[in-house]
Amino acid sequence: MDAYPQWNETPPETLPALLETAAARFVARPALWFMGRRWTYRALGEAVDRIAAGLQRAGVGPGVKVGLCLPNTPYSVMFYFAILKAGGVVVNYNPLYVAREIAGQMADSETAIMVVPDLARLVGPVLEAGAKRVILCPMRGILPPWKAFALYTLRRKEIARPRDGRIIPLAALTAGVGQPARVSVGASDLAVLQYTGGTTGVPKGAMLTHANLLACMRQTLACAPEVKPGEERVLAVLPLFHVIGMTVLMNCSAQIGAEIILLPRFSIDEVMRTIKQTRPSIFPVVPTIVTAVLAATATHGAEDIASIRMWIGGGAPFSEELCKRLKALTGLQFIEAYGLSETSGASASNTTFSPIKPGSVGRAVPDTTIEIRDPEHPERRLGVGEKGEICIRGPQVMMGYWKRPEETARAFIDGVLRTGDIGYLDEDGYLFLVDRLKDVILAGGYNIYPRIIEEALYRHPAVAEAMVVGVPDAYRGEAPKAFVVLRPGEQVGAAALLAFLEGEISKIEMPREIEIRASLPKTAIGKLAKKELQAAERTRHAG
Repeated sequence: MDAYPQWNETPPETLPALLETAAARFVARPALWFMGRRWTYRALGEAVDRIAAGLQRAGVGPGVKVGLCLPNTPYSVMFYFAILKAGGVVVNYNPLYVAREIAGQMADSETAIMVVPDLARLVGPVLEAGAKRVILCPMRGILPPWKAFALYTLRRKEIARPRDGRIIPLAALTAGVGQPARVSVGASDLAVLQYTGGTTGVPKGAMLTHANLLACMRQTLACAPEVKPGEERVLAVLPLFHVIGMTVLMNCSAQIGAEIILLPRFSIDEVMRTIKQTRPSIFPVVPTIVTAVLAATATHGAEDIASIRMWIGGGAPFSEELCKRLKALTGLQFIEAYGLSETSGASASNTTFSPIKPGSVGRAVPDTTIEIRDPEHPERRLGVGEKGEICIRGPQVMMGYWKRPEETARAFIDGVLRTGDIGYLDEDGYLFLVDRLKDVILAGGYNIYPRIIEEALYRHPAVAEAMVVGVPDAYRGEAPKAFVVLRPGEQVGAAALLAFLEGEISKIEMPREIEIRASLPKTAIGKLAKKELQAAERTRHAG
């Protein structure tokens, strides 16, 4: 097997230093593209300095948690690096979360300040969740003039104008002059709290250090050594609040001076127009996006995607058939990787220079060891071809879970991270995924935790029992389906339960279907038997 190439550049020790180096090295090179506007690396660096200085005046320093509740916009990149430069800790929030979910994560993470755009649909839930202070970022500051005019006049109802003492306008935050004070931040210091379900399905903050994230950046770039510094354009449809977006789209792009082409949401028509307009060379994707692009080429033509030299994927399993279809259309081999929030992103990956085995997610990335252990007796290592729990050791592995020492202790054995995923290694060290131990549904690249949906269903007065499982979905890969038993004498339909959930969970988490049953399968001791229901659903869909 081909060895990984040597890393020829001296890596920075912290993430702020990563951007400082990029701003000095790629000065006039475009760094960001958004809706037709561009920012150079110099302009990005200057914006980061202004925001970092403002954050410090607002009290952000070592250990202070700042929440980013942003779709993909220039503000996402600017504030990510500015918070870290001010000495703070980034807490990523899904902007589609409802107030209840935001409030739970704010309380757990001890978030002091939230950052949101001035869009009513995003500001409302953050204020309702009880945020202490909210930095309001105007969309007119990042849109081309004509688009800003249309938004603030023709669609002005979408703009939030809250009269609330907790609001800090971005203009007020950055009004002061001066550079941010130098803060003593080290490689081992906490940089990001990345919320994940871990192995239990209950969201918790994976503590990622500067060293963790920079190690994963180096490991990711080692899988594609032919990238050209100062020449690449990366299409950012995957959300930057996701660990893949954070590592591949932000950190890797800064290292190689790539232009990040930002799209705030996935719309296949918008994606195809943007590809034709901006000519990206690298496209990180999940299966849902590839499926949509392949379908769109029937209308738009394959020549529109000819600029893309590299398709990189993760976040959900890619079928062999999907990879074959992409290669037949483009002639390119899809580069699939495997990782999780606890490993800052990649742990194993295919590469551009080694053979790719169908169904495999590749070999361990540099400086990483993958072991297969017996799930029932995790101290026992398994051999080649034996199926067991995937365990990972490497510099990208998290410090642990925020404020959860018991969960952290359960997640490690002999210093290796227990992923909760089942797989095996072949004789060449290629990793094959088989199943998941953890109770997570992977839908279009998003992690959906059934327990959150179940708890929301239990809040309905008519629900006696609820269970949510992932079922096959042609578009998203998987989708949640809920099974409900009603309380005696209650009569409520699936449509009414779905309407109830609209105010309790995000759109991503909404079940594709709710099936009302007289009873649900249970184990011998009376616990709801989710595996039995999952098996029945798989059999039904297979038939």
